[in-house]
Amino acid sequence: MSDRRQFRDLASPAAAREAVDSLDLSPEPERVPLDEARGRVLAERIDAELDVPGFDRASVDGYAVRASDTFGADEADPAVLDLIGTVHAGAEPDVEVRDGTCAEISTGAVLPPGADAVVMVERTDETDAGIAIRTSVAPGDRVMVAGADVAAGSRAFGPGTLITPREIGLLSALGVDTVPVRGTPTVGIVSTGDELVRPGGDLHSEAGQIYDVNSYTIAAGVEEAGGEAVLYPHAGDDYDEMERLLVEAADECDLVLSSGSTSASAVDVIYRVIESEGELLLHGVSVKPGKPMLVGRLEDSAYVGLPGYPVSALTIFRTFVAPAIREAAGLPEPRTATVEGRMAVRERYSEGRTRLMPVGLVEAGDGEADTLVYPVDKGSGATTSLVEADGIVEVDADTDYLAEGERVTVQLFSPDVRPPTLLGVGEDDPALSRLLDRLERPRYLDVGSRQGRRRLRDGVPDVAVVSGPTDRDVDAVDLGGWTREWGLVVPAGNPAGVDGLADLVDRDLRFVNRATDAGLRASLDAELDRLANRRATERRDLTAAIDGYELTVKGFESPARKVLDGAADAGLGLRATADTLDCGFVPVGTESVRVLANPDRTDKPGVTALERAVESALDGAVADLDGFEA
Repeated sequence: MSDRRQFRDLASPAAAREAVDSLDLSPEPERVPLDEARGRVLAERIDAELDVPGFDRASVDGYAVRASDTFGADEADPAVLDLIGTVHAGAEPDVEVRDGTCAEISTGAVLPPGADAVVMVERTDETDAGIAIRTSVAPGDRVMVAGADVAAGSRAFGPGTLITPREIGLLSALGVDTVPVRGTPTVGIVSTGDELVRPGGDLHSEAGQIYDVNSYTIAAGVEEAGGEAVLYPHAGDDYDEMERLLVEAADECDLVLSSGSTSASAVDVIYRVIESEGELLLHGVSVKPGKPMLVGRLEDSAYVGLPGYPVSALTIFRTFVAPAIREAAGLPEPRTATVEGRMAVRERYSEGRTRLMPVGLVEAGDGEADTLVYPVDKGSGATTSLVEADGIVEVDADTDYLAEGERVTVQLFSPDVRPPTLLGVGEDDPALSRLLDRLERPRYLDVGSRQGRRRLRDGVPDVAVVSGPTDRDVDAVDLGGWTREWGLVVPAGNPAGVDGLADLVDRDLRFVNRATDAGLRASLDAELDRLANRRATERRDLTAAIDGYELTVKGFESPARKVLDGAADAGLGLRATADTLDCGFVPVGTESVRVLANPDRTDKPGVTALERAVESALDGAVADLDGFEA
């Protein structure tokens, strides 16, 4: 009686995918040097551990000044200041700007002590009496403050981020020298059949021999999919030799692929090896070409048997196996290097030069021209412009503007680029960073609550995360939120004995504020309004008395880090931040953080995933964050 294995009850393609998906191909995470990280996938979140830039620096060539010395200055009545020295890029300042003085400064140079603004050289004149300043400036003008590009404590990258040269640049700026990445799945490849000869060997066609095409073809596919291919010696149809090679490959690799010896033939014995040494999950799939396919487990490794014919083998590999390797490596599905989309907003441009505009992509999900394209441009000095962009739109020199809804072609940075599953904007928040870790390929731009509301009104993002009071309504669906305690972050032990906001007004204390777009800043201003009402005065009178009220920084940790550096006595911040950085904390109030969804995108998978994270995972995300409540 024949022992030939027959194909019965062929599995559907869906069942074959389920069988392959049930296999564990994922290797353990590892750490690699930064110069070896390109093309790998992050295994965990990386937060910025320092501000970028790490110092307040000039953004133009000109003169470092005290802004108050220029108030009222104009072309007809310039302010004349004494020149006390020069500050070069890459050098520590050896001058201090005092009342009535200025220092010449180069682009990128450290802002010298005492200065709080830079006047561009084009608005000045050298005179016998000194430097004539022909314009007035405000504190912070022409200055890139520490952390303006990336703020310490901010979420730089999330798990699953594909590391390209753009990410390498930002990781370098953050001082990261080793990177936690997902392991590369190793794939052992064994070709079987007595008729096969490796390329370069002696071929006897008269004996029915053919060159081994599959080993090299599949190895190239494995590498393209993000795996590491390991070629094993050719195996014939001998049971013992085939068993030895397959077991050896299973001991050394995450996945074993064989080609040939999977059809219903008396000499094809590979399925018996799998049944003896592991578990056979599937034998035969209802596709053409590629019916003779095996799926199983061999020792502690996954196993897939591919057909012997090269076209069939490659078809089965690309259809069923390559996606599993990419998923194990954390890599996205490949696609074309260009995409068509429509502008999400109107973008003006009339500089008379060809513009290579960095843009981001977001799927609108409205059924027509689904891909929206939005400009991403934070200035030539900001590394994150490239990280937040997906590609480039080339704008002709004679183009005055791109209209909202206008169709454009995006040149992707690489064929692997995909629109994020979720585009969020708004307030930066440590609990939010943890929730985003639970999503697949989200993108979040921490532009502040005020900008978040504005961009949501414009219809670009999927969600906006906002906090603090506001008098501006926005049409949105509230997905839920949490509260966080805010106040003044002070040095450990509170050596100055700061008791509340009134101390900032009444005492000689140096303060560091958040930018006006931050919801935390709105909460502070609302509390100052209440203090002003109690004192029967105006808020502007109180803010004028606070030393440093106009000194603003970007991230939620930035004020606390200024305090730690001794640059301030108090900073606006969260209790959780003070706890993380071992600072003191003076509570002032509690504010609500809300996740608002674009009403046209509530069914988008990324939005529903975030809603589930807010509903079911929020307690875990805030459990150890001091001052947070779900």
